[in-house]
Amino acid sequence: MLAGLSCAPAMADETVSIGGSRAVLIKPKAPRASVILMPGGDGNIRPGDQGDIHGLTGNQLVRTRHAYAARGLAVLVVDAGADLNSAVQYMAAIKRPVTVIGTSRGTIRAAEGIARGARPDALVLTSGFLSLDSGSSQNVMSILGSPASLPRTLVIHHSQDSCRATLPAGVDPFIKWSAGRARVTWISGGRSEGDPCEAFAHHGFNGQDGQIVGIAAGFH
Repeated sequence: MLAGLSCAPAMADETVSIGGSRAVLIKPKAPRASVILMPGGDGNIRPGDQGDIHGLTGNQLVRTRHAYAARGLAVLVVDAGADLNSAVQYMAAIKRPVTVIGTSRGTIRAAEGIARGARPDALVLTSGFLSLDSGSSQNVMSILGSPASLPRTLVIHHSQDSCRATLPAGVDPFIKWSAGRARVTWISGGRSEGDPCEAFAHHGFNGQDGQIVGIAAGFH
């Protein structure tokens, strides 16, 4: 699942500063594209000085970050305070296209960044706060207001996600609202353990990391 760890010399993790916020960069020798990973929860990954991450280590995007790099992508894992516009520009200078991948509450932070002017080439929303029917009044639709600023978007959602803020019922209203800019890939199976809103439930695609990375990494 974490293939690429053995390639450490070719793509060592490093801590970088973007707009005053720390982020972790993993850069293969010749990246074919770039991804910005926006974890869920409080978003605080607590980067160390050497590309190490001390917060949200179980989060689906944090735990699979090396798998994205192993697929030839330059990877930036951002902290909650990151300015998404600055992060997109930073990664664009490394390699376009730049795809923002947000999960759970990270989808809210992605929408807020786009509302403030960030323009990624593509957007992937996994286990997202998508619409009012997702279960939360704070969601991608309410933040953006109109789909005009939405880039090409892929929704990845587990059909059995039982988190109260990311219910499967929220997906179809979002796809319709997107006016052709978004499509959905439904996931089923895997395992669900513990809190339904945490990383080891269906919400976090427990047992399905390789499948999720393959789908998300192929969308750019």
